[in-house]
Amino acid sequence: MTDSSALFLELTRAFNQRAWSKAQALAERLLPLAPQHATTHYIAGVAALELQQMPQALTHLHVAAELAPARGDFVTQFAKALSLVKMTREAREAADKAMALNPGDPITLDTLGVVYTQTHDHDKAAEAFRRAAALKPAHAPYRFNLATALIATGAINDAETELEACIHIDPCWWKAHLTLAQLRRQTPTLNHLARLQSLLSGQDDNLDAQTWLHMALAKECEDCADYPAAFEHYTRGKTAAGAGRGYDIAQDEALFAAIAATFPVPQAATTGCLSDEPIFVIGMPRSGTTLVERIISSHPDVHSAGELMHFGLALKRSSGSSTPLVIDPDTIARAQTPDWGRLGADYLASTRPATGHTPRFIDKLPHNFLYVGWIAHALPNAKIICLRRDPLDTCLSNFRQLFAAQSPYYSYSFDLLDTGRYYALFDRLMAHWQRAFPDRILEVQYEKLVDSQEARTRDLLAFCGLSWHDDCLHFEHNAAPVNTASAVQVRAPVYRSALQRWRKYEPQLAGLKQVLTDAGIAIDA
Repeated sequence: MTDSSALFLELTRAFNQRAWSKAQALAERLLPLAPQHATTHYIAGVAALELQQMPQALTHLHVAAELAPARGDFVTQFAKALSLVKMTREAREAADKAMALNPGDPITLDTLGVVYTQTHDHDKAAEAFRRAAALKPAHAPYRFNLATALIATGAINDAETELEACIHIDPCWWKAHLTLAQLRRQTPTLNHLARLQSLLSGQDDNLDAQTWLHMALAKECEDCADYPAAFEHYTRGKTAAGAGRGYDIAQDEALFAAIAATFPVPQAATTGCLSDEPIFVIGMPRSGTTLVERIISSHPDVHSAGELMHFGLALKRSSGSSTPLVIDPDTIARAQTPDWGRLGADYLASTRPATGHTPRFIDKLPHNFLYVGWIAHALPNAKIICLRRDPLDTCLSNFRQLFAAQSPYYSYSFDLLDTGRYYALFDRLMAHWQRAFPDRILEVQYEKLVDSQEARTRDLLAFCGLSWHDDCLHFEHNAAPVNTASAVQVRAPVYRSALQRWRKYEPQLAGLKQVLTDAGIAIDA
């Protein structure tokens, strides 16, 4: 046996044992002997991916996919690596190549479904997950992933079937219980409360179980009008979810102060990228941003691109900062005077090919409110719409929501009082942006939109320079996928049940009221 053959056998063994550091070291020894060996590049790339060494992962997986273009698993892992570094256009193109090869193993198909989800192509994600689940129907994660894609595409009944199948296969797939609870409004006679309580018994030391089951119980108790029990479950669920995070509001206070200081009032005009394609919908999460997105994207000239991280990432790249967070004091300090035109053009290019096929598109990442100064300069013709909602309802709704664990933006939301303090920072920053960039930001009150839908819709379309279109009044018929916490609600017409929800929890909100009042936030008496 040659040295390279022996090394390859050892490399394969390390790969199968998931011994990533060993596999990486063996691949480094083997590649000089066989530089065009696709499988060795593939293993080196996967090892680097698992070790979170993204430059090496991209290099090796790109070579593997080029050397063996008929290997769907090789191309899929390259697509995964591209999606993880937010190279959305390239990731989707690679995923399409892999799907065209008609892969027959469920792991590859499930990975492709995740890539399509991360690149906001939920129809293709559903197809990939559906094929994975068909190949291995008794595997709970595949059924759950399929359910989440079906929710995004509006197939709620099918999603419910998949979630029940997931729970039947593995009752300890905890997050499925919350997803199921959120699918429909539960009733005193039709709910999952008994099952949830039974599963919670004996899970005192399991933070995952505590998180997902308490949040599911909270949702179902609220639906059944047991508000004291609901609040108790929300508190216990969010406490479990936030355990060990070490969040300190002082970090966000420093961040917001640094952002505002970068853009003193008044701001001089700059010449950036002159495209008028982007419409940014911003605001505190759970303030009505998805509703506005659905209304405007019901217009035939507008495409909803979803919640994109792209602008923050474009700014990060242009700043040259190498810190792990997308926005932090180092990034802000290095991004004082970017090439505005290039920043805007880089952002626009990063949204392709999902955008560009309609005259306008919506970027609905709520936390883009952090980037308003840079957006205003880099894209002087972009429209910026900020949603405002009753402060107590906004804070309560953030506390009631379990946001994506991997997101850098929601650390405040695990404690109700921290949520109030964060709201005050948001309110103060938006006031600063209005002074720095007068007439650039349309602030829309959620309650007024609900009460006067047509009038406020006309205001929105006029601000965006769009002609009137009746479809915007019937956004519930918009068939475009949506993958936010409001995915179920936006399939229905405007409803009033979320207005003044805080009154149902008024006895529990005294501390929050005090935080907001101390910050100068007006509270509806």
